[in-house]
Amino acid sequence: MYLNCKTFYSFCYGTFSTTALVEAAVEQGVTTLALTNINSTYDHWEFVKLCREQHIKPVLGVEIHNGHQFLYILLAKNNQGLAWINEFLSEHLLIKKEFPASPLSPDTVFVIYDLKKEPGELRPNERIGVRVTEITKIFKVDNFDKYVIRQPVTVQDKDHYYLHCLLRAINNNVLLSALTKQSCCERDETFVSPAKLLSAFKHHPALVTNTYKLLDACSIEMDFHSDKTMQVYGGSKEDDFILLEKLAGAGLARRYEKKNKKANARLQSELEVIRNLGFIGYFHINYDFIRFADAQGYYHVGRGSGANSIVAYCLGITDVDPLALNLYFERFLNPERTSPPDFDIDFSYTDRDEVIDYIFKRYGKKHVALLGSCPTFKSDSIIRQLGKVYGLPDEEIKAFQRSRTPSCAKTKKIAMYGELMRGFPYNPSLHPCGILISERPVYEYMSLFMPPKGFQTALMDMFTAEDIGLNKFDVLSQRGLGHIKECQQLIKENHGKEIDIHNTAPFFTDPKIKEQIRSANTIGCFYIESPAMRGLLKKLRCDDYITLVAASSIIRPGVAQSGMMRAYIERYHNPEKVEYIHPTFKEHLSETFGVMVFQEDVIKIAHYYGGLSLGKADILRRAMSGKYRSHNRFNEIKQEFFASAISLGREPSEVAEVWRQMESFAGYSFNKAHSASFAVESYMSLYLKTYYPQEFMVAVINNFGGFYSRELYFLELLKCGGDIHLPCVNHSELYTNIHDGKVYVGFIHIKSLQSKLVETLLEERMQNGTYISLTDFIERTNPGLEQLNILIRIGAFRFTGKSKKTLLWEANFLQKKATVEAPQVQSMFNEPLQFGFELPVLNDDPIDDLYDQMEILNFCVTNPFALVDEDPLQYVPSNQMHLHKNKTITMLAYFIARKHVITKNDDAMFFGTFVDSNLDWIDTVHFPDAAKRHPLHTSGFYKIKGKVAEDFGVFSLEVSWMEKCGYKNRSYVS
Repeated sequence: MYLNCKTFYSFCYGTFSTTALVEAAVEQGVTTLALTNINSTYDHWEFVKLCREQHIKPVLGVEIHNGHQFLYILLAKNNQGLAWINEFLSEHLLIKKEFPASPLSPDTVFVIYDLKKEPGELRPNERIGVRVTEITKIFKVDNFDKYVIRQPVTVQDKDHYYLHCLLRAINNNVLLSALTKQSCCERDETFVSPAKLLSAFKHHPALVTNTYKLLDACSIEMDFHSDKTMQVYGGSKEDDFILLEKLAGAGLARRYEKKNKKANARLQSELEVIRNLGFIGYFHINYDFIRFADAQGYYHVGRGSGANSIVAYCLGITDVDPLALNLYFERFLNPERTSPPDFDIDFSYTDRDEVIDYIFKRYGKKHVALLGSCPTFKSDSIIRQLGKVYGLPDEEIKAFQRSRTPSCAKTKKIAMYGELMRGFPYNPSLHPCGILISERPVYEYMSLFMPPKGFQTALMDMFTAEDIGLNKFDVLSQRGLGHIKECQQLIKENHGKEIDIHNTAPFFTDPKIKEQIRSANTIGCFYIESPAMRGLLKKLRCDDYITLVAASSIIRPGVAQSGMMRAYIERYHNPEKVEYIHPTFKEHLSETFGVMVFQEDVIKIAHYYGGLSLGKADILRRAMSGKYRSHNRFNEIKQEFFASAISLGREPSEVAEVWRQMESFAGYSFNKAHSASFAVESYMSLYLKTYYPQEFMVAVINNFGGFYSRELYFLELLKCGGDIHLPCVNHSELYTNIHDGKVYVGFIHIKSLQSKLVETLLEERMQNGTYISLTDFIERTNPGLEQLNILIRIGAFRFTGKSKKTLLWEANFLQKKATVEAPQVQSMFNEPLQFGFELPVLNDDPIDDLYDQMEILNFCVTNPFALVDEDPLQYVPSNQMHLHKNKTITMLAYFIARKHVITKNDDAMFFGTFVDSNLDWIDTVHFPDAAKRHPLHTSGFYKIKGKVAEDFGVFSLEVSWMEKCGYKNRSYVS
């Protein structure tokens, strides 16, 4: 009888979670339950799993709507019918097409209409649903063969009905008072008990019988444990294995010297595990789209636990040598690991969509979908959305978001119903990087929709996909690779050289690169440019690959907060003072001085100290990181570890201490292969920055990524010796470019400059050559006066030799004349320019130029300290801080970045990053009292007073007082 139940995956409609719906069915003693969300199949398999656990027969379907209009319910008789429903739903969702009034459904699908449908119009698989409130409307019916009971289940009770109305108002973007009845469900769409339903239809037993027959005819099968990812890449699984062995063997010869027995043994061992676990196709598919990317010149970085694999290294999926770093394959795959393999493949943001498009075309749309996700309502968004529904002013909404204290009847309702809707999904969305490639057609498992990304996407999240055996392929977008790629193109254009950036081995021993790391000259370099990372590199005096790998892990917040980062630094500088808890620690953790920096370190200790197999050691690591904490598996593996370690003769108290250390480290330790992958990319950036700094910084600027603002990257370009020039109509492009060794700022950085004018400017210049004068530019591009003035003020016509003030006079005169004498414009511009009066000599002021840059670009292309109304020589510069250790000094600083931190006492403090007049770094610490008394804004110059503190040779200023500085006066107002 319950053939029309909805959950909150009928987005902003139903109020049951999937679990709550099944639990309600259990309470009512229901044995068969159908899930029919509105135009959604998002939680189908979660529903099936939950029903099986409660011994309820699940039936799957969907309720079809066009807008607010109910059309019919589709119920799958079997998996074939479900596949048809998924395809039918997808066909309309993908192109946002309305559903037909009557679907041409196969016999494997039941279609259930409301009472508006006439019985004589029905096909054999079609029925009419009757609700309790509609019984009186069927008293004239003679034949009930086509009628069934339809009791919609949408809300739990009166409170949830009100919540439903709030959700509908949010969904329709209207005030609650403006919500129409058609937008909402009926108040009686609740879980009525079977007894009440039977009583209501006691005079119509045929409907009861028909309903039971219909539900009995439906069944769904799902083997949750079988791998449904594409299994066969070539002709057969056996052929695929032979090919994988061949490709990996060829890669082994490239990566290692001949007859490397250790590498070959590791390769063969891994291949056997891959074969036994059935992941041959998974490796082939990753290799396939990477090979396509390489052929197109798209750079990639392979990371994740997949970098633990020598097969991946030999195939070129990753660039991390697992032998050199002693990486365990078992962290990636082992016979006892139940989770799927994990390759994270990064591409430039400019290339990623092309790679995804290749995957769709290579494996076919019937087998490929992007992975979906589902954002949920959280505190701030709940207050924002409900505040709008209740018609609260924006100021009141923001005040309530800050205080969380209800101040009126409406905010009290927001607090009450907001708590009910916390965690509700509000719309289907897109997983950041996951792609599903299935052996069978995707419609057998999911329906699809079309997000703005433009690729068909599963109405399914990663947890459901993993549950049913679909392993995702992670194809990510990363700005760091974009600037590496562009830098190489610039090097080729300017120097005629091609760089093999994947040949990273020489980078690790290059003395110039070592000095760059040691001095933390890493601005623009992937993962190692942030203030915290630069500080760590200087504290470690890091100049080698192994230490950089460790630094990539211990920089993470959990590590620093636990004190583990400081312990590592101390041990790094004093290795002779390290005391190891057991010789096993010294033997296997000497590289990290006894500190479990990586997840692999936890596996090592569990294996070598505790005696667990590597497979079980990885299960232990996963359990400690939270994967199994809510399951008995955690306690089981703990007992197994203690028993195994003690059987090896370890002292029980020592075993307990080792367990404590492992448990405390495992929660925030990092995958070593992941860190190593990051470090490899960091070295790529470091090499380019070291030997081609101008090209590198231009590439960073053009990729609009990184930790810092555009302004800082232009300042870094200046420090690197870049010859920076303001935009020029004859030399600049849309993006910043290098022309004859000079860097020209791109037009994209000019605020309020219309893209259409830039297109016209560049196209005209390409077709007819450079512009010879202001009048020539006006004639050929016909810019508006406002746009022309912007270009003049930024200096884009300085090639004319005239001052900006003179050009502004000319521009205004020419535009007015052109308006009056429009028919003669062409000839007018070929004549000498006649004002009718003589212009005085108009010179530009350097300070005015800087102000123009700040207003039009939001930054200066020269040292910004020319603008400050203070004398930098009267303040202590950054390079002299070491002379004032533990003393109070005052510095003149220009703001770059800040990081807020909440202390254990819930007080706010922050860390600041500034530069001095030499463009050297100043790092500041603003403890809660100082942060409260002297707030830090997000721009400008500051006089900062504080005590110079030193930590492992790195100096910072503990701020006690600060004041914002003024700017120099300009000579005129633009």
